Amino acid sequence: MAMAAAVLLAVAAVVMVEVAAAATYTVGAPAGLWDMQTDYAEWVKTKTFHPGDNITFTYSPELHDVVEVTEAGYDACSSANNISAFRTGNDVVALAAVGTRYFLCGLTGHCGNGMKIRVDVVAGGTAPGPAPAASSTTTAASPAVSGFGSGLLVAVVTAAFW
Repeated sequence: MAMAAAVLLAVAAVVMVEVAAAATYTVGAPAGLWDMQTDYAEWVKTKTFHPGDNITFTYSPELHDVVEVTEAGYDACSSANNISAFRTGNDVVALAAVGTRYFLCGLTGHCGNGMKIRVDVVAGGTAPGPAPAASSTTTAASPAVSGFGSGLLVAVVTAAFW
């Protein structure tokens, strides 16, 4: 029974590390604002995004919005035929899969004045990416456990009591 408890504890530790690996980045930190003063091309250069991470856009909804667009929409600064639009002023976007995501402010002239960001989500590697800036918001992911982690946990618990 002691062996089963030790194995269960080890598996729980692995699952917790998996959950804690995700991060939330506030777009534009350290100021943490979605505005026309921030250089998003420079900001994003210091970040490495992975599936499971989140990005948060903080702004005044009376002045801005966030629109997810295609690459063509991003290049043309066009929010027509957008993928999704956010207008709360505190929008959290989950980066669920590997790939490139494009966001811009849909208000006239804002994208053309730099209010757009390209986010490349890459597969997890053996070396960690650059750490977020000290004042950047980085938090643990939600307590949801991935399918692999929860499946492994169930298998170990079942085996421990056989």
